[in-house]
Amino acid sequence: YEMLLDLVWHEDYSYYSRKAINNHISNLRKKLRVAPDLPDYVKSVYGVGYKFEV
Repeated sequence: YEMLLDLVWHEDYSYYSRKAINNHISNLRKKLRVAPDLPDYVKSVYGVGYKFEV
């Protein structure tokens, strides 16, 4: 989370919550979804964060 906040917003991550990042990731998944039967491009990696997978 901290790395995403630093790379994307270039700000101190203490002002934002993890919920805000989760909401942004959820919105990205919805926008990137081409068809309901295709897998998500943004994957959650337990203990690490997120990855983009094609």
